[in-house]
Amino acid sequence: MPSPELQAALEAAEAASVVVRELYRRNLAVTTKADRSPVTEADVLAEQAIRGVLSRHFPSYGFFGEETGRHGMDAESIWLVDPIDGTKSFVRETPFFSTQIALLRGDRLVLGVSAAPAYGELAWAERGAGAWLDGRRIRVSAVSRLDAAMLSTGNLKTLAAGPGWTRFGQLVTEVDRLRGYGDFVHYHLLARGALDAVVESDVNILDIAALSVIVEEAGGRFTDLEGAPVTLDTTSVLATNGPLHGEICRRLAGDGI
Repeated sequence: MPSPELQAALEAAEAASVVVRELYRRNLAVTTKADRSPVTEADVLAEQAIRGVLSRHFPSYGFFGEETGRHGMDAESIWLVDPIDGTKSFVRETPFFSTQIALLRGDRLVLGVSAAPAYGELAWAERGAGAWLDGRRIRVSAVSRLDAAMLSTGNLKTLAAGPGWTRFGQLVTEVDRLRGYGDFVHYHLLARGALDAVVESDVNILDIAALSVIVEEAGGRFTDLEGAPVTLDTTSVLATNGPLHGEICRRLAGDGI
């Protein structure tokens, strides 16, 4: 039975999905924020819908939203919300965007919901209760060799500009297949065992908080590219099925190449 918090997060994700479905492919005006990322009316209204649901159920909880910023960050429990992760895809009318809702309690992410209404998937997880995709429990793959692994990438600008790019290139030559699904898509695929590892840079915690819980509850591992746990300051990702994690992390750090 989902906890009241997970039920509230799922309700909030559905409220956002109603907004997003109504406004998708409506040629909305796009505003550029200070960080040069785009925002539309759909982003703002979807976050309002999410915050309304979560605040009604848990008024004492903090809230950190992509559009409205940080509120009550000294609370023990804090909602982390990106109403439309992938606004550029939303604007370009491709379905690779999602609503991300996670709950941080203390320094631990305890649940995550990843809703992709245009793509047609809903994933969620809660600590100790497994990971689920469209009502079906999911599990990562058991692939343990690099030459049998499928690797997906996204947001590699920072990696490409630094010394890790050469090491990443060497890693690419050793895996079985390379793909670039990006955004929520490759994390859903990883969690259900359809690929084996994900490498990203240039992310923020609101992009990945919910997805980290989903991948870990599916049996995988989720860290930054140096192998450190996910925190509010995380900006890169190495997510794997587990058996591949140490080897890929070592190679990206320069060992064994």
